[in-house]
Amino acid sequence: MTVFVALGDSTTVGFGDRMPDGSWRGWAPILAAAIGARLHNIARSGAQTTDVVTEQLPHALDLRPDVAAVLVGTNDTLRSPFDPSRVAVNLERAVSALRAHGAEVLTIRLPDPGRMFGLPGPLARPLARRMRDLNAAADLVAARHDTVHFDAAADPDSYDRRMWSVDRLHPSERGHRFLACSFFDLLTARLGAGIGTRPDPSPSSPPPTRSAQAWWMATQGTRWMIRRSTDLLPGLLGLAYGELRRPSDLSADLSADLAPGLSLPDRVA
Repeated sequence: MTVFVALGDSTTVGFGDRMPDGSWRGWAPILAAAIGARLHNIARSGAQTTDVVTEQLPHALDLRPDVAAVLVGTNDTLRSPFDPSRVAVNLERAVSALRAHGAEVLTIRLPDPGRMFGLPGPLARPLARRMRDLNAAADLVAARHDTVHFDAAADPDSYDRRMWSVDRLHPSERGHRFLACSFFDLLTARLGAGIGTRPDPSPSSPPPTRSAQAWWMATQGTRWMIRRSTDLLPGLLGLAYGELRRPSDLSADLSADLAPGLSLPDRVA
């Protein structure tokens, strides 16, 4: 049986796709069922790229996966300081190790969370720049190691409000199914039409009601926003101030740095 190991953060844990028993499902189990694979989901909520390399990768290699997913980076962009060079090196280490062990590796270009949050321009621009840096690194690593690479950032369906849960950071059930279907299509193009049956893109459960969304915001969302405000907001304000003084686009520089072979300068944004 195909062994599928999923590495990453809360999106791969399944946040946003709650089962009737209260557990999280998410895109990885949906995809695993579609391709008839045995899933080992070792993703962890809050994980950053460093956590994937130091904590999850050794376990993943021990499992000898045929297919592995490395979907991570959003938490790096939501923390300060943000070091695109470190993120790039971490993605390279994880993907290269899994490919060297013979796994087909799933990677992604992530959509801009600022568009989901509805942030004002001065805060949205530096967050978008961080995401461009992350995606520039993901693109180059994917090209170098010939991964199964999904461009969620460019897909207009990624920005459909129905694809997102009430927190606007994690996919809804529909969004998780969208991820599973997108990777299934890419795997079919890579491996052939006999890999399994495409997942159903339609949710099996109704979306949360307005009252349920309001209850989440009252009971959990406020705490979530406070935690983010003590970390993310000061960093974004600093970036916004720096952008007013001297606009820059680190993604272009990062692409140039990565192209020769990951000999990256020390740079913190």
